[in-house]
Amino acid sequence: MKKAKWLCTAAAVLALSAVVAGCGGDEKKEAAKTGGPSGEVMVYTSIYPDIIDNVCKPAMSKVFPDMKVDWFQGGTEKVMTKMAGEIKAKKIGADVLMVAEPSYYLSLKNDGLLLDYVSPNLKDVITDKDEKGAWSSVRISNMIIAYNSDKLSAEEAPKSWKDLTDPKWQGKIAMPNPMLSGTAFVAVAALADKYGWEYFDQLKANGMRVEEGNSAIQNKLLTGEYAAAMILEENILKLAATKNEPLKVVYPEDGVVIIPSPIAIFNTTKNADGAKAMVDWWLSKEGQQAVVQGWMHSVRGDVEPPKGAPALKTFSENAVPVDWQKLADNKAEIKEEFRVRVME
Repeated sequence: MKKAKWLCTAAAVLALSAVVAGCGGDEKKEAAKTGGPSGEVMVYTSIYPDIIDNVCKPAMSKVFPDMKVDWFQGGTEKVMTKMAGEIKAKKIGADVLMVAEPSYYLSLKNDGLLLDYVSPNLKDVITDKDEKGAWSSVRISNMIIAYNSDKLSAEEAPKSWKDLTDPKWQGKIAMPNPMLSGTAFVAVAALADKYGWEYFDQLKANGMRVEEGNSAIQNKLLTGEYAAAMILEENILKLAATKNEPLKVVYPEDGVVIIPSPIAIFNTTKNADGAKAMVDWWLSKEGQQAVVQGWMHSVRGDVEPPKGAPALKTFSENAVPVDWQKLADNKAEIKEEFRVRVME
């Protein structure tokens, strides 16, 4: 199937004024005082807790002073498990969803759970998005290879995903658990499509370890327990910039796995105006500059990449292809194949 189209304040002022007309009763009167929405919005997200605390919460408080924004944070799989229970009980607690597994949004749309909303800023999104606005990519995470430059030179470090099967890395490589990490799941599915499941047989034979998440891997790269690892670019950029750690990013010659994490509104929301205003802001230039502060790439073409990273366009054309519909339709089978081949 053809790849689905996907992929924190001047713009906010336009968004906020637009929602005032849609507010009702006391909310309308209160919103009119500041030109912004009121009420509450609950966001379920896989964004790292420190980014929520240091970037998201301050931005939301400043842009939406009369709206209470609550956050439920967890890994993508944890959020999806919570959502599964709420959907089954027909008691969805989230208004807005921001998790790192694009194919999940295809399933949610197929089940009729998302609100079609064409944000005024959707036209500026150059990465994947739904034509009717049911979802849009809002942040770009990249699965790359990382190494410790105190332990390896740039010449010695692996240059491609296939390089990780070289016997010289025996017992010295790792990746996050795709049963827990949405971005790792995408990487597994994409690389299995590209090289076949035999690729993961080779990695297992080469002693690859599967860690709970990206944080555990970055710490063991620092200690030298691992020579190289599959990991999120944002983890490495952040450590290198904020703590001057000697971790380096390799953008694999055989393709980065690009994960355009989306944002969407549930059609069960009780504050559609507030949720729409939030989507408008995240897709604005100012909102995307906040995304970059969280060490992720922007979904717009007019926002610079995070510190220490090249522009997305420099490696996007050679990215590993991802069949999002296949991931949506075969999630359980892909995870089970990985578990049997690698984790048993």
